Amino acid sequence: MFRNYLFPSMNTKPSTGKILISEPFLGDPNFERSVVFLCEHTNSGTFGLVLNQLSNLSLEDVLEGEFDQIPLYVGGPVEQNTLHYLHKLPNEIPNSIDLGNGVYWSGDFEAIKILLLLNKINSDDIRFFIGYSGWGEGQLDSELSQNAWFVSEISSETLFNTQAKDLWRKILRDMGGDYKIISHYPIDPRLN
Repeated sequence: MFRNYLFPSMNTKPSTGKILISEPFLGDPNFERSVVFLCEHTNSGTFGLVLNQLSNLSLEDVLEGEFDQIPLYVGGPVEQNTLHYLHKLPNEIPNSIDLGNGVYWSGDFEAIKILLLLNKINSDDIRFFIGYSGWGEGQLDSELSQNAWFVSEISSETLFNTQAKDLWRKILRDMGGDYKIISHYPIDPRLN
């Protein structure tokens, strides 16, 4: 794990609307090189969605209807029989929760289905996730103290317009400085 003296801004506190970026050698296959969007962060726990883990499924595989092969992401290892979504359409999707930086969570699912069937929205406007990532009270703070995660922000443009496979590296490059160097670390340093 990385040391705080190299990355003093790692002490940024997590909060709703921020992202967690895994350190390069986290070692947990559920979160290896992952970017997690924090939808809810309170004293009792944290709920987030992994932004850059594509599943082998599309929305058509889990819902009835033709949805033009909209991909499903793996939001995390918890309750993978649940469907969650982030979007940038608060005016079209009633009851959306504003998470900041132009990103919204949840909202009227019937409205979403109608908009999808009418081709009024596409995968550049919304991302669907099966499962989620969760931390109990104090668990995320413990992981942060072990330098397992970097905390930062993400714009809706970056979230919705960056391919999943490029997101981890792009965010670290955009953070600049030593983070840019980390973005080039090989997955397996023995092969370097």
